[in-house]
Amino acid sequence: MRGWEIVACVAAIVLVVDQLSKALVLTFLAPGAPHAEVVIVPGLLRLYYVENTGAAFGLFQGTNSLLAFLAFGVIVALVVWFRELVRFWLGALALGLQLGGAVGNLIDRFRHGFVVDFIDFSFWPTFNVADSAITIGVLMLLYVLLRQGQLESPRARGAERIDAEQQIR
Repeated sequence: MRGWEIVACVAAIVLVVDQLSKALVLTFLAPGAPHAEVVIVPGLLRLYYVENTGAAFGLFQGTNSLLAFLAFGVIVALVVWFRELVRFWLGALALGLQLGGAVGNLIDRFRHGFVVDFIDFSFWPTFNVADSAITIGVLMLLYVLLRQGQLESPRARGAERIDAEQQIR
């Protein structure tokens, strides 16, 4: 698979898993649903329905329209600014994770007027699959940006060296 194919596949997988998990939460954990919460590890991890009208980790509550607009801008910016990084499989994976997560949360904002969060560690703000994908994608992107020269294939590095030598002459 080539770079943009990886981006599209990863984004689609993240989007499907995110939306399916949120549909299950809305069916089984939302107010009026059969369960108020599902405890996974007592005192540490539970699944609990939260309507997040803010940004990541509950910041900027009540700014849904602004955040939806910003999310759309971030999606476009990711594709434009980091399009060169898709030549690295890790860069393509990072971009796919971020795009899938951003689109998943954007769908929630348009559909519900809030983002459905449900993964609750007792020591951390409640989040969802899309938030996890975005966070992991950002960390991977930082790694790729810091190690970009080392991630290029030896063949590509050799070609760049030849190009640089020809430009000097």
